[in-house]
Amino acid sequence: MPNIKSAKKRVRIAAVKTARNKSTKSALKTAIKKANAAIDANAANKVELVNYAFKKIDQAVAKNILHKNNAARKKSALARKLNAAK
Repeated sequence: MPNIKSAKKRVRIAAVKTARNKSTKSALKTAIKKANAAIDANAANKVELVNYAFKKIDQAVAKNILHKNNAARKKSALARKLNAAK
């Protein structure tokens, strides 16, 4: 446990940021899973769910939670799967 005031503050800030990042990552993973499930089930709203997943991926990149190349790979995989299902 830190003794210095600034170090104590950094511990608090890190905890807040960790919780925020975890929430965003969880929402991102959920969106991707729902999009994949919709594509597999050939649901009527699969395009909407894929677009929502793209949005969540872009938001994660904007918040520096995902690297841009990782995001591009995820988006490409979803797009390939969607196009193959059509």
